[in-house]
Amino acid sequence: MTAAIPFLDIAAANRELRNELDAAYSRVMQSGWFILGSEVAAFEREFAAYCGAAHCTGVGNGLDALHLILRALDIGPGDEVLVPTNTFIATWLAVSHAGATPVPVEPVAATHNIDPARIDAAVTPRTRAIIPVHLYGQPADMTPILAAAKRHGLKVIEDAAQAHGATYRGSRTGVIGDAAAFSFYPGKNLGALGDGGAVVTNDSTIAQRVRELSNYGSKQKYVHESEGYNTRLDELQAAFLRAKLPVLDDWNSRRVALADHYMNRLAGAELVLPAVIDGASPVWHLFVVRLKERERVICALSDANIGVQIHYPIPPGLSLAYAKTPASKIACPIADTLSREVTSLPIGPHMSIEQVDRVCDALLTAIAS
Repeated sequence: MTAAIPFLDIAAANRELRNELDAAYSRVMQSGWFILGSEVAAFEREFAAYCGAAHCTGVGNGLDALHLILRALDIGPGDEVLVPTNTFIATWLAVSHAGATPVPVEPVAATHNIDPARIDAAVTPRTRAIIPVHLYGQPADMTPILAAAKRHGLKVIEDAAQAHGATYRGSRTGVIGDAAAFSFYPGKNLGALGDGGAVVTNDSTIAQRVRELSNYGSKQKYVHESEGYNTRLDELQAAFLRAKLPVLDDWNSRRVALADHYMNRLAGAELVLPAVIDGASPVWHLFVVRLKERERVICALSDANIGVQIHYPIPPGLSLAYAKTPASKIACPIADTLSREVTSLPIGPHMSIEQVDRVCDALLTAIAS
């Protein structure tokens, strides 16, 4: 049988950095300190510097990062937050967990990211914030989003869970809005060996509030100033992330080379390729195409031992989780169409150009058959 092409080869990443990861493990084990220690503090400094931010606070995962930002901004019951119709459900869940109401805004069909031109119409007197998602590692069009937010007095919270290292008009994602949420789920461009997340911001008030909320609402042990949570970046995961951060730009550049090859090989084929807006430098967390006969093509790729995935098959507003909410009544035809056509092809820093060629050959054959 032809060798499998995995959707993402995480094991290969760990093999490349085995010595560094082993050293990270040893440091933590020998220290005997496993919660809120020197590794977390060092990673927070290093990741803040990487993003060009003043502050970074490690938390348990990306969903918690979004939720804590909303809590830090005192957004809750009675408030509305604009969210994309086309995103992973965590973007919506963060708003719901804060007690606020997610208000869906459709994407630009070409980029799959939230459409800035639709923001004004979605704003009401209850709107407090907007969460643009840098989906697939493609920066959202932040200049018009920021302009709309300024017109209406809204906070801008970047969901940068898939965009570690991406840039928009010279700035890293994560420092363009008021605060940003990152996920370090193992499959991310910067992934831990378990769950993890972070809040990045230039606002010291937000940073301090998130740090307090993430640690039982406490600045000082056993002194609890608010009803907080237990969601902290693990010391061991921080050490692993420190081992991976120095190679993030190199691994992102490998993804860019693969994406460029996909673009060249698939140009003119009967599918819709990703679109990149002016001024944006994606990091290609995912390489997503649109296929009219998706199920048939995916079966053909599976038969060829090629891993593919769908991001995402159900828009949050059409999920059972939101079936009894006002959001379910708002039409989202663009997100609905995308959900029936999007197909994520294999991509990752340990994939070869030869493997991309195999994927393209199988895909073109399947489309033509």
